[in-house]
Amino acid sequence: MEITETIAALNHLARNIWWTWNQDARGIFGELSPRTWQNVYHNPVAVLREVSDTELRARLMESDYAQRVTQVLGEFDAYVNPKDSWVTRESPDLIDRRIAYFSAEFGLHETLPIAAGGLGVLAGDHIKSASDLGLNFCGVTLFYREGYFQQSINRDNWQNEYYNQLNPKNLPMDVVTNDKGEPLICSVDIATDTIHFRSWRINVGRCSLYLLDANLPENPTHYRDLTLRVYGGDSTTRIQQEILLGIGGVKLLRSLGEEPSVFHMNEGHAAFLALELIREKMTDGKSFNDALNVTRSQCIFTTHTPVPAGHDRFPAELMDYSFSRYQKHLELDHKSLMALGRLDAENQNETFCMTLLALNAARAANGVSELHGRVSREMWQEKYNVPVDEVPIGHITNGIHALGWMSRTARDFWQRRMGDEPHFFEKINHLEFWVKAEDPDFISDEELWALRSRLRRELVDFARSRLIDEPKTREGSFIQYDHLLDAATLTIGFARRFATYKRAPLIFDQLNKVAKLAKDADRPVQFIFAGKAHPADEKGKRFIQKIAHLSKHSKLSGHLVFIENYDIQIGRMMVSGCDVWLNNPRRPLEASGTSGMKTAAHGGLNCSIMDGWWRESFDGSNGFSIGDDSHPDEIEDQDRLDSENLFRTLSEEVIPTFYNRDASGLPRQWIKKMRRAMITITPKFNTWRMVQDYSNKYYRVN
Repeated sequence: MEITETIAALNHLARNIWWTWNQDARGIFGELSPRTWQNVYHNPVAVLREVSDTELRARLMESDYAQRVTQVLGEFDAYVNPKDSWVTRESPDLIDRRIAYFSAEFGLHETLPIAAGGLGVLAGDHIKSASDLGLNFCGVTLFYREGYFQQSINRDNWQNEYYNQLNPKNLPMDVVTNDKGEPLICSVDIATDTIHFRSWRINVGRCSLYLLDANLPENPTHYRDLTLRVYGGDSTTRIQQEILLGIGGVKLLRSLGEEPSVFHMNEGHAAFLALELIREKMTDGKSFNDALNVTRSQCIFTTHTPVPAGHDRFPAELMDYSFSRYQKHLELDHKSLMALGRLDAENQNETFCMTLLALNAARAANGVSELHGRVSREMWQEKYNVPVDEVPIGHITNGIHALGWMSRTARDFWQRRMGDEPHFFEKINHLEFWVKAEDPDFISDEELWALRSRLRRELVDFARSRLIDEPKTREGSFIQYDHLLDAATLTIGFARRFATYKRAPLIFDQLNKVAKLAKDADRPVQFIFAGKAHPADEKGKRFIQKIAHLSKHSKLSGHLVFIENYDIQIGRMMVSGCDVWLNNPRRPLEASGTSGMKTAAHGGLNCSIMDGWWRESFDGSNGFSIGDDSHPDEIEDQDRLDSENLFRTLSEEVIPTFYNRDASGLPRQWIKKMRRAMITITPKFNTWRMVQDYSNKYYRVN
């Protein structure tokens, strides 16, 4: 391949986020300019814009670098133009079934901060595995030009929020165009106005993700800001965003000639898409009931929310105003529209619930873990008026995109052990490979412990560098950060949204006892925390404040750090480097959770409340349980009991097992648990399995 062709191929690769789960691809871009790579949040598009053509050509004349580029480009071509896939081998009936997956957020990479938390990350992992499996799949979301907020912690240890404008020119995305090569402009009626929007396309391997953008000069100013921030504004902003996502998303697909067989609503935010599908069919002459029935045959719904208060609800007045123009096209009176989102259609005081709309408009619905499925059936029993066990809400337990979350060090480790076998990205998800991890002849204890120690050191180095780079550190406290953390010490991590039910500070309810454990000279413990609280969540911010304060001004100083401005990169480093992943939500409020799934391939162990996915995974040998599979009814009792059980588990199980070393210095029982975690978690709790479950249960049938 000529150098000019290679440069063109590199630019093409940079605009397909396949590189987010191919470490070799990230490596060739990062090597071009390591400093730029760090400064632009590991963004190949921005790196190629910064590196001159002369420099790039010179690098491509270096035989070693050119060879690696050629290899990566070959892998990419083979991936996007496969000879076969899971779909062609196992489910050829899905080849022609287009699946459109709507979600208010997608977490793909730190370059694109358009997700607030686990819901978006799950959506991002879903579309990546849909690509891996070869599904005929596209995603629909909004383009938030300021994304989710950036976090800084001030001298009072209080979270401050600020926003950065995203520049599409520097991102792996392209504007969607019409037949003339001009930006494709669509419109949707919101309240009394017609709102115009363009769309952007992100190539996700073999799939496309469409992002709707209302920031156009022909729109009134307040509508231009509709796609400004993730979950920004008040309920009026929220309902308008959801109208744009659902109704606008369907309109975009139709403008592109798309005729999906399946519309997958990921949470209730997307449920307004059903109204547009109903409107289309009524325009073709169908009655409302017939249109609803046909729409129902096309739609499936995944709920992620285990408490009634977490479901979007809008008052009748806001619904009436927001749909004042669109409703004329829908040919549905206000009462009939409201009935789609009410338990009692005759109750004029009942708000409109997006989850009820989704349930009414979907042929199938599911929770995201076994327990969450049960909780959801109990929550919505009133709608169906049948015994709880007969409520038509099932479950598919969440997973993670294993290769996307695997560190370079871990990937290289496992790939070396797989040898030259093809289809590594497939086989890393299979039990057949991971059962070998239990065989000491395949991988010795020494090798596994060396991997665990290296990953812990990489995290410690990363955490130190982040702490030193914080502005307040540069102002005068450099020395104290230089000796923070120890690469040989048991490292416990906690990183996620600081929603109050997740109880981030629970471990510190017994501060003196925990500090004594942490500072034990022979068996020390260190804690690394990270996370953001929603800007309106004062209690969540107080949780952050408490932990940040303890990290500097308590007996835990030197053994506890808080890394600010949590993002996907920090999450990726922490799940790879922590020995123990801490998860202590108030049960049963963690619908699934996924962060703990990401640590197993790295030799990390979970220490978790028996909630969400963990109660399906824990077998007594693959990690640590905080208490048993039950919980008190009273919140105060649950918090007290869980705090006691957490300390007991830490002091009596986690620490002794980690530091019980043989003559060669190896913690044999700990390594045994590592092996069991790898076998029981990694091949089961991944989106390779999860998306297959959706395909087999929901995508292939109407």
